[in-house]
Amino acid sequence: MEVSTMILIAVVVVVVLYVIVIYNNLVGLKHAVSQAWSNIDVLLKQRHDELPKLVETCKQYMKHERETLEQVMKARSAVASARQAHDIGGLGEAEGMLRLGLGNLFAVAEAYPELKANESFRHLQARITGLENDIADRREFYNASVNANNVRIEQFPDLIVARLLNFAPAELLQFDATEVADVNLGGMFG
Repeated sequence: MEVSTMILIAVVVVVVLYVIVIYNNLVGLKHAVSQAWSNIDVLLKQRHDELPKLVETCKQYMKHERETLEQVMKARSAVASARQAHDIGGLGEAEGMLRLGLGNLFAVAEAYPELKANESFRHLQARITGLENDIADRREFYNASVNANNVRIEQFPDLIVARLLNFAPAELLQFDATEVADVNLGGMFG
């Protein structure tokens, strides 16, 4: 066998191995995004299951606050629909509605001393607040995973393999404008 043929075979083997390494790394990033989404999904499901208990506890005390309770349940439904449809954009918007509704609910609860003293309400409020914090942490992790995936499939030479093998960018979980805006505490208690 000639030296030039051996060099050509060696170059082809190196290129094939390099493509395999890139492919495996892209697959790992794609699955990291899926795993990060699954982590959010689990927490959203837990919160989805806890919210009716909180609303039911509040109903016993808040006879005149039906609109606030309905806002929370409507937003809960919107989050569930977006979650099931894997609609990242819709989920961000629905999350903003739900956080606003929960903020209003907890603010209104301040006017009901019997409700604030209720052990079940306090437990549910703490549970949901904890889930909210966990969801925020997982959203950050999800967006970091999406960013790593999207950067990698746009970098040379990875973009060649990504385009040939149809690796698509993932969508960041964006937040609704109401969620990042300053909270009007005076309006909540006024």
